[in-house]
Amino acid sequence: MAIDFKTFTSVAPHVLAVKKPLMLRGRHGVGKSELVYQVAGDMGLPVVERRASQMTEGDLVGLPRTDGDVTSFCPPDWLADACSRAVLLFLDEVDRAIPEVRQGIFELTDSRKIFGNYLHPDTVVIAAVNGGEHGSQYQVGEMDPAELDRWTVFDVEPTTEDWLDWAKDACAVEVWDFINQNRSHLEHGEDFEPNKVYPSRRSWKRLNDCLDGAGMLGTEDHNPAIFHLATGFVGFEAAVAFNDFVKNYDRQVTVEMILDQGKVEKTSDFNINEHCALIEKMEASEAFVTELSDDQCKNLANYFVSLPSEAVMKLWQALGTGNVDNVTKFHKSEADNGETVGNKLVTILTGK
Repeated sequence: MAIDFKTFTSVAPHVLAVKKPLMLRGRHGVGKSELVYQVAGDMGLPVVERRASQMTEGDLVGLPRTDGDVTSFCPPDWLADACSRAVLLFLDEVDRAIPEVRQGIFELTDSRKIFGNYLHPDTVVIAAVNGGEHGSQYQVGEMDPAELDRWTVFDVEPTTEDWLDWAKDACAVEVWDFINQNRSHLEHGEDFEPNKVYPSRRSWKRLNDCLDGAGMLGTEDHNPAIFHLATGFVGFEAAVAFNDFVKNYDRQVTVEMILDQGKVEKTSDFNINEHCALIEKMEASEAFVTELSDDQCKNLANYFVSLPSEAVMKLWQALGTGNVDNVTKFHKSEADNGETVGNKLVTILTGK
């Protein structure tokens, strides 16, 4: 069973506290590496990272040296570091490593040593792989039961909220708002076509860094290069939607603007399609799943009574898919002009 990032960060320290090696499995681009660094930060440990997929036997055990008639090995820098001080040793892409390297890692996880070099007593080990239930999508080696038995394995499936919480400080507001309002474009989950570019959590961050570095976001004039860059990072379908979003960003009305800020006036020139799109954003963002506050009901009522009849019924139906208590509470809400939600519904249903 897969767990989200919040759950992982709550259980991982218990495994690492007893110095047991931990393996993190999940799809590409979901933020496994960032999660490892977060755990290290929470534990106050520096990270020593190596990609097992790029290692050879020499990178694992070091180079031979002689001491009289005895031959030993000089440990590589990363191993010497993990043996001399407390670190979080992060071995990425273990399932892409050659068999000889994986056998060496086998000893590391089983005995906390390689060729006589013992890890520091407070060093902890985490590996990240793309295997598990998603392994068939990747060119990775299968792990046999004896190998897996040396690891404490967690399959992670982060939620959209996990990414949004992280991206608040890591991405431009235009990128954050787009994903918040178009969550299906965050990543592609299944059925990958060969050689086709798909969006992922990682590729959105890379696109963000490119656009931010080029100064293409937050400007009055839309740069057509945004579409071409987005296509390269997140694929054609997501690029079309993102480019249109950024092009019309000044006209964008977020769910928060209506529910929390009461900026109903920003929808005064909306057509029916734009109202329907905004209502769909409300539903997709799960705004009605939790109980609405009195202020949110008031703000939503102001929006509700301003809507054309087709959009009124769409919003009412969307509200009904969420928290049942919201329906009763909202039905009694009164807009600033004195009209209640209930009266608005009666007027539309009776045609009076």
